[in-house]
Amino acid sequence: MFSVVRGYNILVIVIAQYLTAVYILAHDKPVKEVVLDLNLLMLVLASAATIAGGYIINSFYDSEKDLINRPIKSRLDRLVSQNTKLSFYFVLNFVAVIMASYVSFKAVVFFSIYIFGIWFYSHKLKKLPFVGNLTSAVLTITPFFAIFMYYKNFEAVIFVHAIFLFLMISMRELTKDLENIKGDIAQNYITIPVAYGEKMSKIMLTLLAAATLIPMYLLLFRFEVGYMYLFFYLSLFLLVLFLILLWRSTTKIQYLILHNILKFIILAGVVSILLIDVNVILNRI
Repeated sequence: MFSVVRGYNILVIVIAQYLTAVYILAHDKPVKEVVLDLNLLMLVLASAATIAGGYIINSFYDSEKDLINRPIKSRLDRLVSQNTKLSFYFVLNFVAVIMASYVSFKAVVFFSIYIFGIWFYSHKLKKLPFVGNLTSAVLTITPFFAIFMYYKNFEAVIFVHAIFLFLMISMRELTKDLENIKGDIAQNYITIPVAYGEKMSKIMLTLLAAATLIPMYLLLFRFEVGYMYLFFYLSLFLLVLFLILLWRSTTKIQYLILHNILKFIILAGVVSILLIDVNVILNRI
């Protein structure tokens, strides 16, 4: 079940939400006050439960495709019956709504829409080119909007960070489509690589990589990000490497390497939030 819900991904998102709250959204409050905020904890746990449910329903609908694209993981996931997965899915969503209700009615509405959005994406939208990729990227960053709405912090730097993350996730989703093209064709998933070919997908990835230069420039030269500038220079280097390898890639294993480069950038971005203010623990406890 831990494999089905991708517990490691959920742990990263939980850490990212807390780091975002401490270092970006509530940077003017004491760390202890933010970390011990029960409302924030409920929002983070509701997000974790909803995302876990999302992985379950996604696995349910993609079970046949995953046999082709991820045979080892698929065999592991099948140790849990489909009925057990669905039961756990409904329990997780119910728990998420209950935890959201502790915060406010607006939080209940937010997570109810989020739960429906994940189901509708897994059931219908995932098979559509462009729409599926866009929806996946939006759903991935949605948990951070729950925290954003809670703190009501409307600083421009937050939106620029969000745009950078959105572009990176969009690149990851398109690269994943290239990686999984064999299974998508077999199961009639009309993804961008299936509909328009690998070359067009590579052109789109190149344009998305170029688009990341805009928020990267703004964060480096227009906003104060502390030592996080090191992350953006590392990201620039890795994106150049990514593009070089992209245009030489033709096999599943090569696309998997590209996928892992983007995952590393996203994970490094989470950790590098700590670099925005290295003295935060000493100054704000």
